Amino acid sequence: MKKVQDLEAAQALAQSERRRHELNRQVTVQRKEKDFQGMLEYHKEDEALLIRNLVTDLKPQALAGTVPCLPAYILYMCIRHADYVNDDLKVHSLLTSTINGIKKVLKKHNDDFEMTSFWLSNTCRFLHCLKQYSGDEGFMTQNTAKQNEHCLKNFDLTEYRQVLSDLSIQIYQQLIKISEGLLQPMTVSAMLENESIQGLSGVKPTGYRKRTSSLADGDKSYCLEAIIRQMNSFHTVMCDQGLDPEIILQVFKQLFYMINAVTLNNLLLRKDVCSWSTGMQLRYNISQLEEWLRGRNLHQREVVETMEPLIQAAQLLQLKKKSPEDAEAICSLCTALSTQQIVKILNLYTPLNEFEERVTVAFIRTIQAQLQERNDPQHLLLDFKHMFPVLFPFNPSSLTMDSIHIPACLNLEFLSEV
Repeated sequence: MKKVQDLEAAQALAQSERRRHELNRQVTVQRKEKDFQGMLEYHKEDEALLIRNLVTDLKPQALAGTVPCLPAYILYMCIRHADYVNDDLKVHSLLTSTINGIKKVLKKHNDDFEMTSFWLSNTCRFLHCLKQYSGDEGFMTQNTAKQNEHCLKNFDLTEYRQVLSDLSIQIYQQLIKISEGLLQPMTVSAMLENESIQGLSGVKPTGYRKRTSSLADGDKSYCLEAIIRQMNSFHTVMCDQGLDPEIILQVFKQLFYMINAVTLNNLLLRKDVCSWSTGMQLRYNISQLEEWLRGRNLHQREVVETMEPLIQAAQLLQLKKKSPEDAEAICSLCTALSTQQIVKILNLYTPLNEFEERVTVAFIRTIQAQLQERNDPQHLLLDFKHMFPVLFPFNPSSLTMDSIHIPACLNLEFLSEV
């Protein structure tokens, strides 16, 4: 009888142990992981690896198809964790290493449009993040409640924002230099020499060699389509990389100014292109460029205005140049050209044939008399290297940090989500 009781007691004990084990197992299975708060933690000794994988060795192509400006978001999440744990040395070190890393990349790739555009996009986005999550109410008006949770808690990074703003200006200037370097060799040939309107070669001024679009004499000649293809390439890269639309607009304002200045300067120095047919050709080419702007929602007043001197020069070549009424029409139309430029074009103007008269000295003097009250600049040629000041309007993101996914191709496994 005692054996039976001992057996029943052992079975009851075993059953009790099993139930307790199952209960513990259920608790383990059902316990929720802590929510990702949009912060990334790394050990101080991994900082150099972080900068190498995310900045200095990163190829923009590796991030095709991911969130635009992903490096900027990742860097902010690292900064935010260092702020969260109140580690001012880590914040300072990471920001300094990031800025130096970007400068190193730009120096190495100083003729690479895609790489320069990529780091302009990311530097601007990083700057926007430091503003959007600064805790400054002026930058938080469009934030959601969730985004406000991701603000910095301990440090004011205003001075670093200024450094990043200055760096963005340097990157923008490098981007302009690269793009102008690609477009400028095409400009004169495409805008003034190539026959984009078929049949105009028959109405060129007599006595001048026709320039063709071939590769004769080793001089490469370009058509307008080459300029448009190059601008398409610029536009696609900048849009794909998430560059702010306001900055893209300023890039094309600068490029259109350069096209205007280089073309007009050439016109002012060459008798062989100062003719009625060149005026017709120019007006057609400008209309094609304006159509391109419209197709990309870039046809804004500040961009189109950069072409106004060239538009007026093209019209001047086509206007009548005989009577006092003609002189009056020219003076009222050519407001974006200086008196010196108008007179120079009239002096260079070449009749199409023996039936068209040259512009008379008396007509030119009439123009000068009517324009003498103008307060014109004294220089004849435009400064084609002039650069407009760039502005970087604040552009907050709708993304929340906890929604950012880090692809395996970045090799950032040492970062821990917090």
